[in-house]
Amino acid sequence: MSACNMITLNVAHTYNASPCEVYDAWLNPEIAKRFLFATNDGRVIRADIEPRVGGHFLVVDRRPSGDTVHYGVFLEMRRPKLMVFSFSVADHDHNVDRIRIEIEPLGAGTRLTLTHEMCAEWSQQEQQMHQGWVHVLNGLERELEAMHMVDMTDLVASQAVAEPGKSSAL
Repeated sequence: MSACNMITLNVAHTYNASPCEVYDAWLNPEIAKRFLFATNDGRVIRADIEPRVGGHFLVVDRRPSGDTVHYGVFLEMRRPKLMVFSFSVADHDHNVDRIRIEIEPLGAGTRLTLTHEMCAEWSQQEQQMHQGWVHVLNGLERELEAMHMVDMTDLVASQAVAEPGKSSAL
């Protein structure tokens, strides 16, 4: 990161999923396409994720105003607890931001805390960026819930096949 006065934005969210499920969903391109940097009026047309230290990611959201390209490099990864990456948006000529995602077990679920470090010159957009990250984390929750629904449907179907004459207690 270049020398500049820094500001820090924090967003946290709790999920009814394991830390591994939360971590892996963030790094799965097919899942990430449906929530990572996706806007309500856009459609992610590309999500390339190379989940390793030094690996790159590129997410392109097609919006009515044009394509928005998000990219970065993974700086630190400790599954399922931590990922740190550089982050930039091609439309904005500014210093590269740093994102830190901490994932910890919380009861039967998981708490994800996202910290976004950016140059203070972006302080006027801080509320908009906060709302953007809340949107991303809510989208991740929808994807994790959908994954659990599919798992439950598969479980019920497999029990019906295994014991065709018995009704399920699920």
